[in-house]
Amino acid sequence: MSRSTASARRSRGLLTGYFLGLGAVMAVWGARMPAVQQAAHLTTVQLSLVLLAAAVGMVAGLHRGGRLARPERLPLLLICGAVGLAATLALLGQCRTLASLLAVALAFGIAHGVLDVAANSAAVRCQNAYGRPIMSSLHAAYSLGALGAAALAAATARASHSALLLVTGLALTAAVLAAGRCTLALHGTDQPPTPTDADSGSAHVGLPATRLCLLGALAAASLLGEGAAADWAAVHAHSLHATTAVAASAFALYSAAMALGRLSGDRLTAAFGAPSVVCVGAVLAAAGLAAGVLADSVPAALAGWTVFGLGLSGTVPSLITAAGTGGPKAVATVSVTGYLGLLAGPALIGALASTTTLPTALLLPALLAAAIALFAHRALENTTP
Repeated sequence: MSRSTASARRSRGLLTGYFLGLGAVMAVWGARMPAVQQAAHLTTVQLSLVLLAAAVGMVAGLHRGGRLARPERLPLLLICGAVGLAATLALLGQCRTLASLLAVALAFGIAHGVLDVAANSAAVRCQNAYGRPIMSSLHAAYSLGALGAAALAAATARASHSALLLVTGLALTAAVLAAGRCTLALHGTDQPPTPTDADSGSAHVGLPATRLCLLGALAAASLLGEGAAADWAAVHAHSLHATTAVAASAFALYSAAMALGRLSGDRLTAAFGAPSVVCVGAVLAAAGLAAGVLADSVPAALAGWTVFGLGLSGTVPSLITAAGTGGPKAVATVSVTGYLGLLAGPALIGALASTTTLPTALLLPALLAAAIALFAHRALENTTP
């Protein structure tokens, strides 16, 4: 094994840890959010304001992180973003007023955005050094971290949410600091500097504005589907008279299928190319969800959400890889656009459901998956390492 290959493998292992940690933090925060609301005596509107503060912070963090993420700064941004995210998670569990939650949620979002840009930009460079696709497996680590943390949150449901968020935050902070020296050594073990890097990730001549906009639009379409699954899969199953436990399994099946798809995504991308993998997956997602919501039965609904997760699993990793050819700023741009879909999607589906029916509204993410299939080859050509 060459020295460069060994360095790339160490970098991959380290980045896997960051993606795992990011998924764990987001899952613990989401799972114990009702307890946070109860402890601070928040109304639904006030909780929405807290979530909005986190969303605004994340957009700001993505924007600022994209500007700061020169290659030599990526290791420090990884450490600062991860420590900031873990520390604010611990603080969120201690907040008992709306004002304190708004302030900490804003900081939490900023740290999330900075870490997201740094981790994905470093992953693109590590993938280039590897010479073969690894982005899907890194995003699978995020999914597995989220699944593991969600299981932990469920198992400790009777424990204090303050203690869980504090212990999780402190443990992850300690892990990041322990790996700090290795993280700082990342620069120089990945992709050699390029003219794009020297310009802090400004648009590359091979990534025109029209293509960047297309990548962002497809990311928004994909993440709208992820938001729909997170917020509406259980509601959809429950509307078909599923029990509470069965309804909750809808999103769990979706998440497990997405993790499984991402674990195999790198091999499929290496064999068939990113455009084909994303196109076929998006067709599968569109057909699966459409069949699941139109069949009007619980088994079909569960199968539909499972197929939807499997089909979409390779989309975001491939889009981030494509954006990475334009540098960290391009990664941030696609991420910001994508997260707008994630944030706005569930509300849009709710609005559509209020004027039509929930099954009709849930055809929106299926139609957007079909659009991803239609434009995949144009957006993703020449992006496989």
